[in-house]
Amino acid sequence: MGIQVKQLYRAFQLYQKSGKLGDFALLKADAFGAKAHRNLAPKLAGVTGYYPEINIEQLLTYPSGTFGREYAEHLTTNRLKPFNVSPEFDAIAQRNVFALRYAVTHDIFHCLLGFDTSYAGEIGVLAFAAAQDYSPSLQVSLTLAQILYPLFAPRQRGAILANLAQGQALGKQAEFLLGYRFEDHWHEPIAEVRLQLGLPETGAQNS
Repeated sequence: MGIQVKQLYRAFQLYQKSGKLGDFALLKADAFGAKAHRNLAPKLAGVTGYYPEINIEQLLTYPSGTFGREYAEHLTTNRLKPFNVSPEFDAIAQRNVFALRYAVTHDIFHCLLGFDTSYAGEIGVLAFAAAQDYSPSLQVSLTLAQILYPLFAPRQRGAILANLAQGQALGKQAEFLLGYRFEDHWHEPIAEVRLQLGLPETGAQNS
């Protein structure tokens, strides 16, 4: 499937108008034809069309150490917005579960895995997702990142290599994260959520 140029242009227009990152990310991924492996359909059945609104102000009222509070603090510290998706794009959300959940959960992965938002942190998350083998597109993205990120951030070269290896190792040891309903577990201690998912209690250690 080729790139849907009209949909890609619409994604950019939508982001400029509303600033809603979830809509932009969903439309962009779908426009590029990013899809999950067909054999993953049963594992993704529980999150098909699942995209509850994420309210950062509410999550910040949760007790310290809870998953929701840690995620909300990760977003506010890094001046990020949650990837909320509008109901008008439900047809795409239902059809392309990978595009939906990978967009919505990207920053959740950062929080759970412990990788920061630098180039080194981004390649750690990407390496994790590629190792979990959600979609053929992820391996292509990882190959490009291995070439480009050290050029973009030469001072992070050592951290990029370290996080690449660590992300791959975590991806192989963890449970299948893309099919997990993270939003149902905001109230739980983040250490317990990590334990349930086969991740280290404190997440990865950035270099």
